[in-house]
Amino acid sequence: MSSALVTTNLQDLTLISRGKVRDVYRTTSENLLLFVATDRVSVFDVILKDGIPDKGKILTRISLFWFERLKDIIPNHLVTADIDEMPEEVRKYRDQLDGRSMLVKKAKVIPIEFIVRGYLTGSAWAEYKKTGTMHGMPLPDGMIESQRLPQPSVTPSTKAEQGAHDENISPDRAGQLIGSELYSGVAALALRLYSTAAEYAYSHGLILADTKFEFGLIPSTSDTSKDEVILVDEVLTPDSSRYWPLDQYVPGKPQPSFDKQYVRDWLVSVGYRKGLESGPGGNGEGWGVDETVIQGTRKRYLEAEAMLKDERAEA
Repeated sequence: MSSALVTTNLQDLTLISRGKVRDVYRTTSENLLLFVATDRVSVFDVILKDGIPDKGKILTRISLFWFERLKDIIPNHLVTADIDEMPEEVRKYRDQLDGRSMLVKKAKVIPIEFIVRGYLTGSAWAEYKKTGTMHGMPLPDGMIESQRLPQPSVTPSTKAEQGAHDENISPDRAGQLIGSELYSGVAALALRLYSTAAEYAYSHGLILADTKFEFGLIPSTSDTSKDEVILVDEVLTPDSSRYWPLDQYVPGKPQPSFDKQYVRDWLVSVGYRKGLESGPGGNGEGWGVDETVIQGTRKRYLEAEAMLKDERAEA
C-alpha cells in the first residue's frame, strides 16, 4: 500500500486553492482547471494531520462512476480524468496525479451546499431533538434517530472558507442568498439526483442516508447570454455522503457506516469538541489519526466502492 499524499507539489503550475481535500490548479486553458483529490481527511471542518492512503483515488473513481450514471439528469464539470488527455504541463506530474485528478470546466460555483437528507441523522437529528425541526422545517412528532424521513428534503448550508464551519440554513434563507428562482431549480435537481442515486445504492445493499451536492454556472451552449447549471466538485463519495449497510439497518440508534462517521466518532472519543479545532487541549499542533482508524477508514471506503460497482473490494 502506498503512503498518503497529503499535499501536492506541482511547481510549474499555479495553485489556486488548497481546500479540505482538493488542490485546484490553473492550466494553460483559461476555461479549464485541474482538480486533485489528495488523501487529506477533514471532519468537523478540521483537516487532520494524517491522511488515508489512496483515499483521493477512491474518491475520484466513485465520482467518475456517478458522473457517468447521472449525466442524463444534469451535465457536470468533468472534461477528462485521463492523464494522457491533459495538457503537457500537467502530464509531467503523472506520478502525483494519476488516478486522483480531473480536468474540469471552470465554473462560477453557487455558494450554497445542497444537502439532501433521506434519513434523520447527524446535525439534523441533533436539531430535531432540541426543536422538532430540521433546518427550521417542522418534522412529525415522535421520530427516532436514523428513521427514514417522510420524503427526502434539501437542507442547505453555507460554503465556509477553510478553517471555518459551514452553517446550516433554511431553504428560505438560501433563496435570499442566491435568488429564489435559482435555489428552487437547483434544489429540484438535487432531489432528483439523490432519489436516483439512493434507489441504485439500495439495490446494491447500501442506504444513502444523505449527501451533499455542489453546483456551478457556465455559459449556456445554446445561448451564451444565459448561464447553465452543472454539477461540480465530487459527487456521492463517502466524504460527501453517509452510506449505511442495508443488512444492518436498525432505526433508533446510530448506524454502522462506510463514510467519515467512523473518523468523527473516533475523534470525539479521544477528546475533540468544538473549540479545540487546533488540537488536543487547543495546543495548536492539530489532530492526528490512529493507525487502526486510518486502515479502518480506507477499508470502509473500498467496501462502499466495491458494493456500488459489484466488484470485489481491494485489500
